[in-house]
Amino acid sequence: MLKIPATERLHFALLSEQDAPLLFEVDQDAEVMRYINGGKLTSMQTIVEVMLPRMAQYRDAERGYGIWQVRRSADNVYLGWVLIRPMGFNTATPSSDDVEIGWRLKREYWGRGYASEAAGAVADVVLANNPNIQSLSAIAMPDNAGSIGVMRKLGMQFIKRFMHRDVLGDVDAVLYQKKLAQ
Repeated sequence: MLKIPATERLHFALLSEQDAPLLFEVDQDAEVMRYINGGKLTSMQTIVEVMLPRMAQYRDAERGYGIWQVRRSADNVYLGWVLIRPMGFNTATPSSDDVEIGWRLKREYWGRGYASEAAGAVADVVLANNPNIQSLSAIAMPDNAGSIGVMRKLGMQFIKRFMHRDVLGDVDAVLYQKKLAQ
């Protein structure tokens, strides 16, 4: 199983189906959910019936794919998570050379650089251990300045604005991407 080494402030563990309460915990703040689904809180039923089965589709501990819980090392407080998975994981043709990265942190931990630090740590290890990956991608709603800032800190560039189609709901989105040296 691939491990993400601790950073100066954070440590990581790959989530499993038993970690539904951690996913639920982050999604209980309308402001956190504002740029995900317009502010609707996620029910535990949705976590169990939708989110966990989706995670199971792409979770691959050997490659580092999945949702990584992020904890502050100083006190082991759970801050949120970083996901990394093949782009188009839920389509008939998921990408083998483009991975999507995303993050969701509790609001009280926003603005402290945790998302950039955590996403960078996860991306660095997964990309280093999967030499076939040619690009790192992320999507966000166009007015989600916080996430777009993280994308830029990760070295990603704006690619396009588009309608992101998903079974969880279609959303107006922007795609940022970083091409990797081969």
